[in-house]
Amino acid sequence: MTGKRIRSSAGFSLLELVIAMFILVILISVAVPTYRNSVQHAREVVLKENLFQMRRAIDQYSADKERLPQSLQDLVDANYFREIPVDPITETAEWDQILGPDPNSPDAEEGLVDVKSLAEGEDSGGTKYSDY
Repeated sequence: MTGKRIRSSAGFSLLELVIAMFILVILISVAVPTYRNSVQHAREVVLKENLFQMRRAIDQYSADKERLPQSLQDLVDANYFREIPVDPITETAEWDQILGPDPNSPDAEEGLVDVKSLAEGEDSGGTKYSDY
């Protein structure tokens, strides 16, 4: 044994590193689409909740003041919101504010009756964001 060298196996071979990288690529290719879908679903849930809260505030404002608000800013000024909620799809605080006749107004004035998203496209279920 004096003429033979003893080989030390301290480290990984190239084949082992390639296999490990291949396994990581497979795991990442499964995880990234799942992550993106969960983020998109979360945005859709937040959009629905924001719309629900704004519509609820319009109803409360109308019941309290006996007239419809003229804009979302009226709800902020009357402390129904701290600030106008952000649309998580467009990432702006801009909304489609739908005006209609105020049933409480003797002069048939218009007021804010509904709020919709300005986002284009559809959710994961095929419903347009503007139809929420």
